Amino acid sequence: MTTETFIDLEADARVRADDRGHVFHSWSAQALIDPLPVAGGEGASFWDYRGNTYLDFSSQLVNLNLGHQHPDLVRAIQEQAGRLATIQPSMANDVRGQLAREIAAVAPDGMEKVFFTNGGADANENAVRMARIVTGKRKVLSMYRSYHGNTSTAITLTGDPRRWANEPADGSVAHFFGPYPYRSPFHAASPEQETARALEHLEQTIILEGASTIGAIILETVVGTNGVLVPPPGYLPGVRALCDKYGILYIADEVMVGFGRIGEWFAFQAFDVVPDLVTFAKGVNSGYVPLGGVLISDAVASHFDTVSFPGGLTYSGHPLACAAGVATFEVFRRDGILERVRDLGDRIVAPRLAAMAQRHPSVGDVRGRGLFWAIELVKDAETREPLVPFNAAGADAAPMTAVAAACKKAGLWPFTHFNRVHVAPPLVISEDDLIRGLDIIDRALDVADEAIA
Repeated sequence: MTTETFIDLEADARVRADDRGHVFHSWSAQALIDPLPVAGGEGASFWDYRGNTYLDFSSQLVNLNLGHQHPDLVRAIQEQAGRLATIQPSMANDVRGQLAREIAAVAPDGMEKVFFTNGGADANENAVRMARIVTGKRKVLSMYRSYHGNTSTAITLTGDPRRWANEPADGSVAHFFGPYPYRSPFHAASPEQETARALEHLEQTIILEGASTIGAIILETVVGTNGVLVPPPGYLPGVRALCDKYGILYIADEVMVGFGRIGEWFAFQAFDVVPDLVTFAKGVNSGYVPLGGVLISDAVASHFDTVSFPGGLTYSGHPLACAAGVATFEVFRRDGILERVRDLGDRIVAPRLAAMAQRHPSVGDVRGRGLFWAIELVKDAETREPLVPFNAAGADAAPMTAVAAACKKAGLWPFTHFNRVHVAPPLVISEDDLIRGLDIIDRALDVADEAIA
């Protein structure tokens, strides 16, 4: 493993002891985890107290778009803290207004207002609240393969197994099957057929759930944690058409894929569609200070011109967070981040993953755009049986655990979920580090091949 000169075993022991003694971790059985004490990071890498450095191929939680300790973002936070550390959201603030103006400037025409939140879950909560008030209809549809957050309505909208233990929560949510060409729930033979059948299924769901009861449909533009599922041609415009036909608002969840992840300011801009509401977080300022928000169409925003919006947060549009967001826009433009992401995705990641698929019998499918990809691992390429079962844990997940361990041993911190390895490095990663990381994954897939041999 690559080593740093930074070694402090006493600090490692102290951080570990404090964590194990006093920190209660999310999504975890507390006695069964052993979190890595992290000492620092820079760019696309971070390191521990024992001299080990890791390429961050998950951008932490797919939020660190501009990498660790980006000097422009750090400087913006420092300067803002020295000038005005915080101010309540009911007052006007220069960096809050500037960031809202910057976001609206890269959005489609007719989307001028931004409601700031503290993160993605409360962005989705408030977008749904807006949709329900404006339409007068409470029900919301979302996909089974999705994640929208862990607050009450957001976790109900979520389709993956994290929802199960939190039910019942919001009783006005119904789920439907989205397109997934590799594992088509509609037995489609082509992407075009997948689109047609998925839209037919969605329309039948709308009819059976009652269009007069449905206020919104919420979709991750590209499904994130649950598969990096890029919508097939025509699907999102088809959803837009159904929303218009039945008087339903379309909410695009861009929390994970917004702000450059696939090479666009907003991912929906790559699919010829305009939503009514757009939720964001993560990449808007790389999570340096918590920040999320809802980009609101003029038609929705105007409803609240003389009607009070019943929602708010103490730290909405926090100046330190917004200062980092303004700096993010400056870096993106100066350094050509969007163009860079598209180039690296097309020129390096796509062909390298295609070659891995040819070389490794355990690779069933590769898919993605920009710097957001999934490698789906299988036991059998013909039957497409997953390498590990859906929602596998413990011994059932051992083959994927071994793949992740091989990556970490070689100096790469991977993003794995169920039977997939995701590729989501910081957008500022160097070309050499991107290639080195893909090489590490390539070698780690030998472990998966051995598991099915």
